[in-house]
Amino acid sequence: MKMWNRNIETFLGCDGTYEESHIVIFGAPFDSTTSYRPGTRFAARTMRAESYGLETYSPYQDLDLEEARAFDGGDLELPFGDTARALDMIHTFARNVLADGRLPLLIGGEHLVSLPAIRAAAEKYPDLAVIHFDAHTDLRDEYLGNHLSHATVIRRVWDFLGDGRIHQFGIRSGERAEWAWARAGHTNIHPFTFSGLSEAIAAVKGHPVYLTIDLDVLDPSAFPGTGTPEAGGVMFIELMKATLSVIRGCNIVACDMVELSPPLDPSGTSTATALKLLREMILGLEADFIRPAHV
Repeated sequence: MKMWNRNIETFLGCDGTYEESHIVIFGAPFDSTTSYRPGTRFAARTMRAESYGLETYSPYQDLDLEEARAFDGGDLELPFGDTARALDMIHTFARNVLADGRLPLLIGGEHLVSLPAIRAAAEKYPDLAVIHFDAHTDLRDEYLGNHLSHATVIRRVWDFLGDGRIHQFGIRSGERAEWAWARAGHTNIHPFTFSGLSEAIAAVKGHPVYLTIDLDVLDPSAFPGTGTPEAGGVMFIELMKATLSVIRGCNIVACDMVELSPPLDPSGTSTATALKLLREMILGLEADFIRPAHV
């Protein structure tokens, strides 16, 4: 009798075991507080399926995913409509991965899913710093009466990190009060571009760092598949170079990529863009352990 293998879909090149891996990728399919256009709950699932249209080899870094130590832990089964329980489940998973000495790489989901992962990292690393790429400030204290929202996520991170430990880049949207609050010294906000990133990397030297990337930092012409697009963003090459500069220059202990909404870009271009950035992130994080592909 023929024995069939189980059909378990993973991200391209991320089919190592948990025990042998350094990076643990997991999806948080949650978009219950999305204020405009939902759909980010489908990001990780769609990215897995579409990842097989991508090469494992990166000509940007001359490295190959086939030699990376990455494990795909699948998607968490999060309860829609119960924000507190969903966040608690993400926190527990990230905390366990960190306790095992591995690096959690979270795929959202809306940006609120970053909050419990950052909290888990801060619990393990009390001197944690956060580098944040986004179109939006995400610094409201509440949105529509709710203190837990994708519009409040960085403000909630500030609640436990405090002043001077959050560095924001690419920001081009937010209420006047949010901008004023940031510029009062609560965060280090850098509008529109990645100007000042090298100084921020130098400032966090010696600290553990969490990198959170809201993909709507990209211009909608390059990345239309997101719930709250904002004109005036960066292009892919700029984002990739900025991401790799952070990964290479900082002690990254955890990271995430959020706000891809595949249903909003039926062409698949946005998903392909997110996947290419994910490949470069994994390879950047693994660069010290991978031989150049041409060797």
